[in-house]
Amino acid sequence: MLFGCSVFRSGCWMLLKSRDLRKCQAFPLTALSCIALLCNCTGVTSRSSGSSDTAQLSGTISPQSVGENTKIALNGPITASTVGNSSGNYSFSGLPNGTYVVTPSLSGYAFAPSVQSVSINGSGVSGVDFAASQESSHSVQLTWHASTSSVAGYNIYRSTTSGGPYVKLNASLVTPLTYKDATVLASTTYYYVTTSVDSIAIESVYSNQVAATIP
Repeated sequence: MLFGCSVFRSGCWMLLKSRDLRKCQAFPLTALSCIALLCNCTGVTSRSSGSSDTAQLSGTISPQSVGENTKIALNGPITASTVGNSSGNYSFSGLPNGTYVVTPSLSGYAFAPSVQSVSINGSGVSGVDFAASQESSHSVQLTWHASTSSVAGYNIYRSTTSGGPYVKLNASLVTPLTYKDATVLASTTYYYVTTSVDSIAIESVYSNQVAATIP
């Protein structure tokens, strides 16, 4: 009858099958090849004999002058952080498979995109890049009256030319009757309009235009 004995050494499980379990137990683990021979073992397996399931994640923060000071946080199967090098590049190595969230941060700067979700499955991922822009100390606070019709929300549009063309600012419908535009630049005049959107996504015409001049 075959017996099995398992031993653990240096991070590896080794399975030995022998006709005499006592013989397997009698030899030191350092003599694995001798054990396999003397115990008439039919198989040896080792967890460390396969290839590593770790990989690298890398990217660049631009512009370079900002990237070299930016902290990049990594959250997922493991948590880590690093700072961009003098070229604005960063990397994390030795990552096991899984989904990671990468978040850059630097006081006084906003990043696009603000976060990225990255999946690793046996191979490295590069090109997880971010663009930094200096946050403005100015903002415009918009308010308006509620629509007299039943609506799902509102869209806010902006232009630097009176009468448009306008560019929509919000990614999803705004439900409060107020909106803060924190992406304005100094010494610029902006023109704003709003629209209402009903429950079947029909959008109204533009509201009256209002102007805001940033000092």
